[in-house]
Amino acid sequence: MDTVLVVEDSRPMQRTLQRLFEADGLRVQIAADGVAGLESFRKQIPSVVVLDLKLPRLPGKEVCRAFKAHAASVPVVVLSANNQVEDKVLLLELGADDYVTKPFSPKELLARVRRAMRRSGQLGDASAPAAPGVHHDILAFGEVSIDFTSMVATRGSISLSFTTQEFKLLKYFANSPSRVISREELLNEVWGYEHYPTTRTVDNHVLRLRQKLEPDPANPRYFVTMHGSGYKFLPGDEGIASGK
Repeated sequence: MDTVLVVEDSRPMQRTLQRLFEADGLRVQIAADGVAGLESFRKQIPSVVVLDLKLPRLPGKEVCRAFKAHAASVPVVVLSANNQVEDKVLLLELGADDYVTKPFSPKELLARVRRAMRRSGQLGDASAPAAPGVHHDILAFGEVSIDFTSMVATRGSISLSFTTQEFKLLKYFANSPSRVISREELLNEVWGYEHYPTTRTVDNHVLRLRQKLEPDPANPRYFVTMHGSGYKFLPGDEGIASGK
């Protein structure tokens, strides 16, 4: 059974969320403050986290950062009474998978939690090796080799470190080589935001991909900016290949 960790200090809200998720077949763990949330997370990695931002003992933003540092593949859905664009942008940068503003529709929150879980599951668990015989999605270009199934990346003999969100962005590019993709499409499809606060986070993530994968990041060969339109991924003749 999938487990949702709810990090929320309001008892009425705890009860509301517990009833909501249990009615949908999810096991629920409750933590009433940031420190307790981290302890619960490290003791048993959940399938998804629902995280309030205003928490006793440790702010929600720091909790989110710690969650992603410990297990980046676990989706985090943030709950906040604050509708500030700056907060949404910061949470995107920290790796949050969605941002829901209070008051919210329980049905919408449940749908967003399920969507975050599905998106995370598309790439599998970064901490678990692929089972023998499993076909791998491989992207190779230049000296770069990316295994999306096991979430392993190398450039020549160098092992590269990627966040889950960077893997997702790269796979989306790889599935549409040579096509101009707008920032809005990337933010909607990769991050799951239909009402995006800003596209700056896309630019920041593309910059990180360039720094890790381009021979000369200042003069990109593979991740090309199309001014006024978005980005185009140009891997040459290579693409995603299925292999063992």
